[in-house]
Amino acid sequence: MLLHTPAASSSVPVATAAAVSSSTSQESCHRLLASVSSSVFSASPSPVLRRFLNTQQLSLGVGQQHLRIAHHPVCPMATAVVSKSALISETPAWNSLKNHLGHINKTHLRDLLKDKERCEGMIKEYDGVVVDFSRQRVTHETLEKLLALAKEAKLKEKIESMFNGEHINKTEGRAVLHVALRAPRYEQISCDGKNVVPDVWEVLDKIKDFTDCVRNGTWVGVTGKPLTDVVAIGIGGSFLGPLFVHTALQTVMGVGVCSLSNVDPVDVACALNGLEQETTLVVVVSKTFTTAETMLNARTLRAWITSALGQVDVPFSVSKHMIAVSTNLKLVKEFGIDPANAFAFWDWVGGRYSVCSAVGAVPLALQYGFETVQKFLEGAWSIDKHYHNAPLEENLPVLLGLLTVWNVSFHGCSAMAILPYCQALQKLAPHIQQVSMESNGKGVSIDGETLPYEAGEIDFGEPGTNGQHSFYQLIHQGRVVPCDFIGIIKSQQSIVSNHDELMCNFFAQADALAYGKTREELRAEGVPDYLIPHKTFTGNRPSLSMLLPTLDAYTTGQLLSIYEHRVATMGFIWGINSFDQWGVELGKSLATRVRTQMNAARTKGEPVQGFNYSTTTLLNRYLKGKTQLLYPEPHDVFPSDIIPGTDNVVPTEKVEQ
Repeated sequence: MLLHTPAASSSVPVATAAAVSSSTSQESCHRLLASVSSSVFSASPSPVLRRFLNTQQLSLGVGQQHLRIAHHPVCPMATAVVSKSALISETPAWNSLKNHLGHINKTHLRDLLKDKERCEGMIKEYDGVVVDFSRQRVTHETLEKLLALAKEAKLKEKIESMFNGEHINKTEGRAVLHVALRAPRYEQISCDGKNVVPDVWEVLDKIKDFTDCVRNGTWVGVTGKPLTDVVAIGIGGSFLGPLFVHTALQTVMGVGVCSLSNVDPVDVACALNGLEQETTLVVVVSKTFTTAETMLNARTLRAWITSALGQVDVPFSVSKHMIAVSTNLKLVKEFGIDPANAFAFWDWVGGRYSVCSAVGAVPLALQYGFETVQKFLEGAWSIDKHYHNAPLEENLPVLLGLLTVWNVSFHGCSAMAILPYCQALQKLAPHIQQVSMESNGKGVSIDGETLPYEAGEIDFGEPGTNGQHSFYQLIHQGRVVPCDFIGIIKSQQSIVSNHDELMCNFFAQADALAYGKTREELRAEGVPDYLIPHKTFTGNRPSLSMLLPTLDAYTTGQLLSIYEHRVATMGFIWGINSFDQWGVELGKSLATRVRTQMNAARTKGEPVQGFNYSTTTLLNRYLKGKTQLLYPEPHDVFPSDIIPGTDNVVPTEKVEQ
């Protein structure tokens, strides 16, 4: 446990957690509390406090200028053992950056970019990836102070803890080991004393064997025809990550794969449009096999398959046309899927970090072949090693994460634009939006303290040049939004003139944001005075540019890993838990109440109750506008144009409220 002083962020060891002696007296407890009140804010505990801790082995947690004491049966005033650490904003390194901000605010990027030595030091390269952050509002002194902040936050130690399989996701008691999903066979990465890499490769080998059979026609459907189309059902990380990689590699030919995530029947209709049951394979992705949206869509597609193929043997048709990515083999079997066709992943894989697990590997290997998936994993591992081993000052994800902390917490920039000048990266921004906002959209520290500084950012983006005709107006002349420009040297397609035109915009936009356009320049061009305010660009808007040699499976893996570790770096600096997501739970639990009321209103005619006036009014309006579904119990209803001939009920009366 650590005793923190308010004057500085130094800490002094107090005691080691251990059992409290049952012979501890009331006087000892009172003496302890009296001693604490006079010594808690001193550089070290008083002799009385130290002696008490040494003899009674009582654990204390002191932080944030207050004390919590372990519950003890003899000392009712003692309640809990909580070890707390000072917020990063209380450190000298943070305050140094705050003081430095005034100096940076007096500079302009058009002046900073004149310094060739500065610019050279802000262009970094690793394994073919070039990152230029010279258009960030930083100097060499700023970088030194940001690196000092990283050391104050024990960033290197936190990275090491993650790779060592420690349970850094404290609220859920889990390790965070998505890096193990990309590790070569010979690597050793342990969780709870066990090397998990062999388990990962056991699943990967199983994926290779199965997907090879589907692709070469050995695995066929119930009618004996090869399976030529795949529908992958998932939501959140089970959808956005694989969709990003699938889209990035879409120029590679293979089995047709489409994704289904939304429970909206329109999404179901779009996913199944043009598909035939006898040549379709469905992949159901749900770790617990209980995710409401995923399982509803899974039941829908099971009915779609069996409506055409299951007249004789429903279980056989399901087993040949549906597989699962899940750890709940019991529910997989009850659903009708052969557990032998279920692919596992683990609690130490968070949903938004799961694209390198079977969640992404199964559909991607079905479409592009396992060799492509392996190249993707190798690219991600390249950056994983770099993040783990490179010095902080040369570490691409670390530098990008520190720059984001600088922009968010010191410059007050609440958003970031991800702008790939490559159409194949159109799904990068939506995926990173989830990775970043679900990870770092937190208002409390990992110890539960309310953050006194801004953390997290709003991430959005669109491929260039589409974004230029959408929201670039705002980032040029409205709010300050730091931008990531991502360019590709060698296009996936060979139309050189088109790619050159695209990349001309890539280079020009970064400079336009940095330099802007002054009134003097406009007057020199003969712009009328009344238009000058409208055509003035302040510039001084931060961005960074990233160049990849090409876009293939390897560089897609690199790009993914850079952003994942950038997000982790931000969370490590801010002192938050980037690996839980309690914010998504409340709305889901409230939806359960709504679902119960909706079912009662439809099937039993019961009035809507238990909600506020607004929700009650809108819910009644919704129910009044729907045809009444008269089933004795909740029942799946399918669009008749998707499943012809099923027993859909089309009532003639509407619900009257």
